[in-house]
Amino acid sequence: MAKSPPDTVMTIAELSKYLKISRSTLYKLAQEGKLPAQKVGRHWRFHREAVDEWLRQGNRPTSTEPGGAEK
Repeated sequence: MAKSPPDTVMTIAELSKYLKISRSTLYKLAQEGKLPAQKVGRHWRFHREAVDEWLRQGNRPTSTEPGGAEK
């Protein structure tokens, strides 16, 4: 049986397991714009590819952070 591809969009709980980081730390990083995330209503959502790229780049602030855009 073929494995299904991993979800491309993750919840805070799924990302917490994926990164082995507490949910409270993820909430803080997302709210501060340090982690690539989108808020959908009251819920945070994370694109796996964006998170993987964020990790590869050494956790630099995302361009969506106020003042984080390149000049």
